[in-house]
Amino acid sequence: MIARHWRGLARAHRAADYLQHLRTETLPALQGLAGFVDASVLSRPLADGVEFLVITRWASLEAIAGFSGGAVEVAVVPEAVAAMMIEYDRRARHFEVLG
Repeated sequence: MIARHWRGLARAHRAADYLQHLRTETLPALQGLAGFVDASVLSRPLADGVEFLVITRWASLEAIAGFSGGAVEVAVVPEAVAAMMIEYDRRARHFEVLG
């Protein structure tokens, strides 16, 4: 199993919008993809905004490639989400889940 990590710093006044987007758009779409296992969303307030760490778990790198369009490390960030962010990862990080 592979854990995919992506981090974004949302504008403070858009943090609730981003969380809503995750709940109503992103996560339901992921649940329909082959190889998707689950997701965790972590957040913490920072001086500049609200930082989110989204960790999705997948059956394999091949499953992630199906989601990301083939380039496994490229972050999938819709334009609407990018507008909510101060900064965000352009590349996702992947870790093998050992336990």
